[in-house]
Amino acid sequence: MERPEPIGNEILVAVHAAGLNPTDWKHRAGLMRFGEPPFTLGWDVSGVVEAVGAGVTRHQPGDEVFGMLPYPNGHGAHAEYVTAPARAFVPKPAGLSHVQAAALPLASMTAWQALVDTAQVQPGQRVLIHGAAGGVGHLATQIAKARGAYVIATASKRDFVLSLGADEVIDYRTQDFVADARDIDVVLEPFLGKDRLRSLQTLRPGGLLVSILPVDFAEVQTRAAELGVRATAMQVEYDHTGIAGIAALAESGQLRPHVSGTYPLAQAAKAHALGETGRVTGKLVLTVRDPK
Repeated sequence: MERPEPIGNEILVAVHAAGLNPTDWKHRAGLMRFGEPPFTLGWDVSGVVEAVGAGVTRHQPGDEVFGMLPYPNGHGAHAEYVTAPARAFVPKPAGLSHVQAAALPLASMTAWQALVDTAQVQPGQRVLIHGAAGGVGHLATQIAKARGAYVIATASKRDFVLSLGADEVIDYRTQDFVADARDIDVVLEPFLGKDRLRSLQTLRPGGLLVSILPVDFAEVQTRAAELGVRATAMQVEYDHTGIAGIAALAESGQLRPHVSGTYPLAQAAKAHALGETGRVTGKLVLTVRDPK
């Protein structure tokens, strides 16, 4: 493909690394679809500004930046170059490599928009995070702790999740989270299925469940009303304020992505196959230029 050119208010980024998320293999497999193939996947970008379009003042060629392309139709990060709105990017934290920075955007923005924008988590609140060793979950645990919450996490990787700052870890293989997590203020639910309904039972009166999958949700809301609690579903979107908040947490050392594996862009299929197993801790990242 020819190198794209930025239009007004866009920047052209030379991609150094690009994160992988479940939405990538779901779109590839046709479980989600924004159009007919061929298309270029990917929303997570870390790289260097190559050129700027008319009207751009925030970035200049040579700047190291990271960000999330507009979801879902702004895909295209898994390539050597990508154009996107200038406000989708912020300066890459100096303490993060391009690989680390590329692991953050979509997953951390999902967690931020769920916990900060939607739930408005406050110090001392009890937050239950499901799938706390996964891409969204391991970042959500750190964000909730940075907000001063008491975090109860479900995961099989106890030591890893405790290292993120979780106060309690419930092993979903041997424990029933409904019995072990009570008086919860906020539940972050990244999965579909019956656990969304069961999670409502852990909430205190007026508590809130936030699902990051806005599908098949009517039954959850009906049951929430019956129990005197609240439930809402959201879909991540690119947001300059949010990615700036993520960058600030990373700069302060309060947020660190765990990268469990990297693959060169030419081996993206192998990364997809691993991701589809559902057994990845943290994130997978594609390297497009020499990792640093």
